[in-house]
Amino acid sequence: MIDSPHPLDAPLARCSTEIPDTWPYQELGLSPSGLLVVLSGPSGVGKDAVITGLENDHFPFTRIVTATTRSIRPGEVKGQSYHFLSTEEFIQWRNNGKFLEWAEYGHHYYGTPLESVRQALAAGETVLLKIEVQGAAQVKQKVPDAVFIFLGPSSFDELTERLRKRGTESPVALSRRIQQAREEFAQLPNYDYLVINRHGGLRCAVEQIEAIITAERLRIHQRQMRFVS
Repeated sequence: MIDSPHPLDAPLARCSTEIPDTWPYQELGLSPSGLLVVLSGPSGVGKDAVITGLENDHFPFTRIVTATTRSIRPGEVKGQSYHFLSTEEFIQWRNNGKFLEWAEYGHHYYGTPLESVRQALAAGETVLLKIEVQGAAQVKQKVPDAVFIFLGPSSFDELTERLRKRGTESPVALSRRIQQAREEFAQLPNYDYLVINRHGGLRCAVEQIEAIITAERLRIHQRQMRFVS
């Protein structure tokens, strides 16, 4: 006779952080609120890989479709990969205050639509923004209570080697990228959390970011995502 598996030995379902709509939680007025999480770090540190890891884990979060002025690439879908705008359209959006943050990279503009963020937060969702350090600084000015996570490499030398191996930039552009990374590291004290994406350690980085977001969702006194004009 084979013993039936213990419940703890069974595959785990995704743990929920939702507050039950029952006594005593209901009477205490504990209600879920939206959470804005900013993940940033220097180029080449592995932000996209971390996001893919979260998605593969079916970790609950909402991604905001970014607006950009760069050309659409093979395999990308308008409105899903990016909102593809002309330079004139982007500037008009920016002047009308439609971006939570925006920046220029590689002679192209990128921006996070403000209304999309507001709607997701109002619905109690966890909004995860993957943006560069320059954009993160803008978000901190406008939503100071958001959660800011800096994704870093094991060392600056490792990051430099990653950038070189990509082989996507000229020596001059690579030099600028490395200098920009140095400046971005100087902003590290402005973040709440530091997660190191070590060589071969992507799984750990993903799990640590999941742990940070889960802990924030389980707070009794949750952060209030107030927008500062």
